[in-house]
Amino acid sequence: MNGLERKSGVLLHITSLPGGNLGRGAYRFVDWLASAGQAWWQVLPISPPDRYGSPYKATSAFAGWRGLLAAPRARVSSAELTDFREREAHWIDAWARFGPGRRGDLIADQVRFAREWGALRSYAAARGVRVMGDVAIYVAAGSADHRAHPELFNDALLAGAPPDSFSELGQLWGNPVYDWPVLRAQGYSWWIERLRRNLTLFDAVRLDHFRGFVSYWAVPAGAPDARSGHWRRGPGARLFEAFAGELGADLPLVVEDLGAITPAVEALRDRFALPGMLVLQFGFAGGPAGARSPHAFANHRRHRVVYTGTHDHDTAAGWYAAAPAPVRARVARACRAAGIDAAEPWWQLVELCLRSRAAVSIVQAQDILGLGSQARMNHPGRRGGNWRWRLEPGQLTPALAQRLREATAAAARL
Repeated sequence: MNGLERKSGVLLHITSLPGGNLGRGAYRFVDWLASAGQAWWQVLPISPPDRYGSPYKATSAFAGWRGLLAAPRARVSSAELTDFREREAHWIDAWARFGPGRRGDLIADQVRFAREWGALRSYAAARGVRVMGDVAIYVAAGSADHRAHPELFNDALLAGAPPDSFSELGQLWGNPVYDWPVLRAQGYSWWIERLRRNLTLFDAVRLDHFRGFVSYWAVPAGAPDARSGHWRRGPGARLFEAFAGELGADLPLVVEDLGAITPAVEALRDRFALPGMLVLQFGFAGGPAGARSPHAFANHRRHRVVYTGTHDHDTAAGWYAAAPAPVRARVARACRAAGIDAAEPWWQLVELCLRSRAAVSIVQAQDILGLGSQARMNHPGRRGGNWRWRLEPGQLTPALAQRLREATAAAARL
């Protein structure tokens, strides 16, 4: 993704809109973004989530979620069904066969989704707003992809993350891991078609858990937690060479290079000129390690996308409220150096994010509103109580749009 423009945007999943779907609330949000001078709307994966609402354990890597439809009973013609099946032949029969529900209805819902999504994308484009999607690296056990292509997965191992400062047990996600040698023997065709599909749905795509393409934490099936896992080698450059060969060399990708990042992960990212992520909250740790962190405000690089926080982190207001005095002092010093004099600490972080050297700045909607930890989207490792936060109608006001627009202009991002 070369030539990133200096722009900004807002992270807000579709389920967090008033109404929680692709209806009127989505169009009003696009209007609000345009009035606020924002060029990007970033969403989470739009695939059918698991029973806990997680879009990162999708029951299909290709299908759109029926729960996002504003008109789930809209008429679909036989010609539309035929055309869609021909256009999406790579995956639609697997979804019709293994997805939840009846075969004909499953395909009709995908036609409806394509219709509603296409209309919203066109509306956004006409107002200068691009949409960034999110591709979760894994799919759910028992998903349509897992059942239709069992040879592509290693069911003896489950995905997760090793123990760290956030979790002494690690994270046991439970997704089946890929059998990368089999995928390689097939020319990575499944992954190529998955990325091709997402590049037709979005203007840019964030690749989740990028470090898993270099090496991934694999936990024996049946283990009670992630501590018994081990690192296994991923596909590395071969997969991205396959992407380039089939889809083009300069793909609009952003990579989630967070977590246990090694020189090999950085080398893969930089070899293909893929912009990585910076998280402002990570940049205020103390000591030499904090000073060297790529997330520290002074160390931000242009070919990056910077966030106040992501869906897995606390809101800016919640993070600041829990931060110890030395961290708050570092925030204050960074704001003084950047010429920021906003009174509210969460808005200070919003303005810091905008004034970053990084080409693209993304702030969570919760941070624009100054909402506390109760508005957090997800707590990694916790099954229940996630993915539920939703805007109230009218909560994003014209006054907030004007304030964000002025801060965006001051940061030379309009």
